[in-house]
Amino acid sequence: MQNPWRLYFDAARMAVEAQQVIALRMARLAEGGPDAALEAQRMVGEKMLAMWASQSAAGWAIASGSGMAGEKALAPYRRAVRANRRRLSRRAPR
Repeated sequence: MQNPWRLYFDAARMAVEAQQVIALRMARLAEGGPDAALEAQRMVGEKMLAMWASQSAAGWAIASGSGMAGEKALAPYRRAVRANRRRLSRRAPR
C-alpha cells in the first residue's frame, strides 16, 4: 500500500505553487498588451490539456487496478503548475 500522506502533501505543495502561479499570472494580465493576451489564451489551453491528461491517467489507473488513481490524476496538474511557475518567474512583469 502507498503512503496515505503522500497524496495529501503532494496536493498541498501543488496548492502553494498554484497560488504563486495565480499571483504571477495576475501581474502579467494586469500589465496588458500582447503578452497578456497570449497568457490568457495559454492559460485556457493548458487547463484543458491538464484536465484531459488527468482524467486519462486516472482512468488508466482504475482500469489497471493499481489503486493509485488519485496520484495519477494529480500528476498532470502538478507538472503544469510547476512548469508555469518556472516560466512565469523567469521574467517578472515590469
